[in-house]
Amino acid sequence: MNLSFAKLNKVMLLLMATSLFSCQHDDSKVMTVTGEIPASQMGVTLSHEHILVDFIGADSISPDRYNREDVVKRVLPYLEALKQYNVNTFVDGTPQFLGRDPLLLKELSEKTGMHFITNTGWYATGGNKFLPQEAYDLSAEEIAARWIDEAKNGIGNTGIKPGFIKIGVNIPMTEMDVKLVKAACITHLATGLTIMSHTGLAGPAFSQLKILHEYGVDPSAFIWTHAMIEPKMDKILTAADMGTWVAFDNLTPEYKMVSRMLDLLNYFKAARRLDRVLISQDAGWYSPGEPNGGDFREYSTIFDTLMILLDKTGFTKDEIDQILVTNAENAFAIRIRKLQKQADKTSE
Repeated sequence: MNLSFAKLNKVMLLLMATSLFSCQHDDSKVMTVTGEIPASQMGVTLSHEHILVDFIGADSISPDRYNREDVVKRVLPYLEALKQYNVNTFVDGTPQFLGRDPLLLKELSEKTGMHFITNTGWYATGGNKFLPQEAYDLSAEEIAARWIDEAKNGIGNTGIKPGFIKIGVNIPMTEMDVKLVKAACITHLATGLTIMSHTGLAGPAFSQLKILHEYGVDPSAFIWTHAMIEPKMDKILTAADMGTWVAFDNLTPEYKMVSRMLDLLNYFKAARRLDRVLISQDAGWYSPGEPNGGDFREYSTIFDTLMILLDKTGFTKDEIDQILVTNAENAFAIRIRKLQKQADKTSE
């Protein structure tokens, strides 16, 4: 793909303009690793990326497996490179027992001036390898109590609070997956934190939305992560029409992935449903146990490839702002989102 300097410069100016827009809910807040901020200050947001991920498993994971200073040294240049694109907020999707390190994110936030958002929750994807042993013994209510405690009192002794709930489910979903989704619903209703679920195909997405319905949680409290994996775009659109956030968030530089993203965004634009779309890259990351943290995928494909192609296909400044700024502000705003009928009963 031949991308001219003039075209890149035009898109850069467009991205700079996005910081002028604000969240539709003026009083909305989001929780970053350095504290609560107005959602309107998020600006250009990468809604699903990673700084560090450790796949060794919950039974062996430890912060002793890496040196935080080495991670900062390796990752910082990739974050500094985002400044040219006016990126202001970085949502880190690494859950507990997969390498979540809120103090690392806080240090990177202080060094870059960017907002970082971390999470609470547990991740069952991968055959439960990344779940602690107590996950099998605890009820959904007991698991939720732990996540709620992190939301209210901070993660461990760090004082850092999560800004969303991160879970992951298997395909097909198991009893454990169902328990985690129920725990996420309980946590949302107690904290207002949005549920981000590693999902992929439509089957488990709609199964989770059914559980949300049973708990009286509105679909707008749910982010269907990696929705672009689902081959049938009409199924993704159905979820979006319900109010679900659909995340096209595993963009890589390969042509087929960029092409898929373009097709999805044009499909949603034609359906007038860009207001439910989040985009990101699931990029990074430092891998403990590998030399110098292993291979690292930079965070720039959205900006140096996708945005230019969207501009060429007629996406407007307002539409780009919708998917990079406004949607993230609304998706991550801390707000208890009950089904309307449930909310009506509460107000009676």
